This record gives sequence, structure tokens and C-alpha cells, in this order.
Amino acid sequence: MNPKRVVITGMGTVNPLGHSVQDTWDALLAGKTGISKTQTFDASTFPTTFSAQVLDFDLADHVDDAEKHRHAGRHCTFAIAAAVQAWKQSGLGQYDKLDRDRLGIYLGSGEGSLDFDNFISLVVDAWNDDDTLNTPEWGRLGFERMNMYREVEQESHMVVSHLAAEFGARGPAFNVLTACAASTQALGEAVCMIRRGEADAMISGGAHSMIHPLGVMGFNRLTALSMRNDDFETASRPFDATRDGFVLGEGASILILEDYDKVVARGAEDSILAEVMGYGSSADAFRITDQDPRGDGAAASMRAALIDADMSVDQIDYISAHGTGTKQNDQVETLAMKQIFGDDTKVPVSSAKSMLGHLIAAAGATELITCIMAMQDQILPPTANLNTPDPDCTLDYIPNEPRKASVKTCMSNSMGFGGQNNTIIITG
Repeated sequence: MNPKRVVITGMGTVNPLGHSVQDTWDALLAGKTGISKTQTFDASTFPTTFSAQVLDFDLADHVDDAEKHRHAGRHCTFAIAAAVQAWKQSGLGQYDKLDRDRLGIYLGSGEGSLDFDNFISLVVDAWNDDDTLNTPEWGRLGFERMNMYREVEQESHMVVSHLAAEFGARGPAFNVLTACAASTQALGEAVCMIRRGEADAMISGGAHSMIHPLGVMGFNRLTALSMRNDDFETASRPFDATRDGFVLGEGASILILEDYDKVVARGAEDSILAEVMGYGSSADAFRITDQDPRGDGAAASMRAALIDADMSVDQIDYISAHGTGTKQNDQVETLAMKQIFGDDTKVPVSSAKSMLGHLIAAAGATELITCIMAMQDQILPPTANLNTPDPDCTLDYIPNEPRKASVKTCMSNSMGFGGQNNTIIITG
């Protein structure tokens, strides 16, 4: 029996370039940057003093009752707003026969931010003169100062909880956190659930915000972040020879996935934005802090997606690269794409992270949305700041300017820190 067809009927996003899909797309085609000096905390003494932040965001602009989400974490509010956009576009909210028991959620969302200031103040005030922690005193002070809602909201599954309550989704509920590959994996697994008949529709995507002292410190210690503090607006330079690391970002993107037959049954064919054709997943099985230098793991993910889609490489019109701007990722991803498409492939590739920054768990879903927009408008987004070709990166990366093209089928890659790889193929 053929598996069920799965289509995308709604999409929404909140990210450093915009608080909607259209605003984000317009900014990408204009080559704008979402990178600025870090404002969420004082990063002046950090090796990296800039990030890709969501600025001027107010949940009340997106929902009727923002007060009920007053305790939601930062990344949760982004996800709620993105999901409301996607839900409205899908038209599911107006379908009176929607079975909420068969409406599921599968997200790739990261942890929320710790109640950092209170936590640190507890340590300072409960520190003994002999350089030990007075644990009973720390506990006593903690009950006075720690915010119970912040304690709960730091858990990565809370985004699922908020969205389930917002939309009355009583079906399967999952969250996966495979680092930078998380939301692509969530989307792929949600597709598999619909194919198996476990749900009629899935709310899927991801959300993350790590622009806080612990998040930035961790990536700086790993030497993963760009430190181009004197030229931060162009610091994200995927595939460029002068790249020196990625730019940490934040945001959320949500898509509505549905069983094609159910969409037809409710007379909503006009709401179909794209069809998901293939999904592939793999692990590098190499090293936690490094990718497989030959690109075998990433190539396996792309190969699996092509097999799942029953497609050949000649049918792929565009690849949305993971393209972080780190020395290793861009070289390895290039090798992986060459394994699958050939050394002399002409398939165009670009990285939206050159303008969006790296949204970590939310990156893949956001980049899949750019693929849908590319198919709708028949234009490919560029890789910004690509001015110095790297001799190890020799594919067609669409440098600096968008390109008109015939785009029917797109591949989107995500590669997580620790060696997770996920690929999705969609058609328009």
C-alpha cells in the first residue's frame, strides 16, 4: 500500500529578519542582515559581542490574549506567534469537523533560558569564606528568590505544551532536541507519523533562544562563533574563505503538515503550499565536537531522502545548505553534496544563515520555509557576504544576489552539533 501523501498548508515564523514569512522573505531577497550588537545581556567582555536577535517583538501583536502566556519563555512566545500565523494560513481553525484527537505536535525545540541572575545571586550570597557553597543557605535563599515559572519554562518540552493548549491539539505530542538538526528532524518524523496514519495533521517546526550568558559562553569556549566584532553585520560568511564561525541567532518557525486526502476532503486544495516528498536522517558516528571530515554522514542523509522521495539528483533544483560559516561545516557539507550530486554539479546552493544567523533548533524549519517561498516566487535566495571564494568550496553558492530560476523541487539540509544529519525534499 502506498504511504499517505503529506502536504504543507500553513507556515509562520518569528526570527531576526522579520516577524512573518513575507517580511523575512523580502529581507532575504534584499540581502539584509539580522545581526546586531547583543542587547539581551551585556556581552561587552565576551569574545563575541554580537548576535542575531529578535527585536521589537510583542506577542500581543499576534494573539488575542497574550496575558495567558505571560509566564511563557522567550522562545515559547516566538513559537506561539509563528504557530498562529501557520494555523490561520492553513484554514484548519475554520474546519468544524477537525478531530483534535488526531491533531498532533512534533517540535524540535531547545531549552529555555535559566533564571540566570537569580541563580548567580544565590551562589554569591551563599558562598562561604573557605570557597565552598553553603548548600542549606543556598536552598533557603532559593525558595525566596527563584521564579518558579522560569524554572518550568526552561524545559525544552514546554513549547509543545503551550501550542497544545493554544490549539486544542490532543493527538501525539513529541519534542526532539538534536541540536541544529532538530526542527528538520521534527518535520521529517511528523511526516512519517501522518504517512503511518497516526495523525491527520501535525503542527511541526522548532524554536530556540540561546542568546544568554551561558549559551554564548559555551559556543565561544568551543570556538564555534565568529569573533568579527569590528564588522559584525557581515560576520556570517558561509562558504567564504574568510569565514571564522557562525553567528548565534534565535527564533521560531512552525509549519502545518496534513494528510493530502484530508485536505481534499475539506475542500482546501488551494491551501497547499508544498508536498513533502522525502526525508532522510543519519548520524556521523564520528566525534561529538567534529563532523565526519569526509562528509559520509551528511551524504547518507541526502541519499536516504532521495530514496524516500524516489527521485534522482537531476530532479533537485535547489539546495538550502546548512551552511553555518564555520571552517569545518562548509567544507564538509560541500564534500557531502559532491558525493551525492557529483564534483561538477551545477545545482545551485545557498545559505540563509548568512543573513538570519544560526537559529540552532529552529534553523531547519525556517530554512524550509525559504524553500517554499523560492518555489512560489521562482527566485533563489543568495548567500550574503560571499566575496572571497574558498578553493575547498567550489559549488554554485548564489553569491550576494538573488537569482531567478525554475524551481519545482528543493532539498533542505540540517546538520546538528554532535553528528546528527537530516534532509527534507519538497515539491511545489
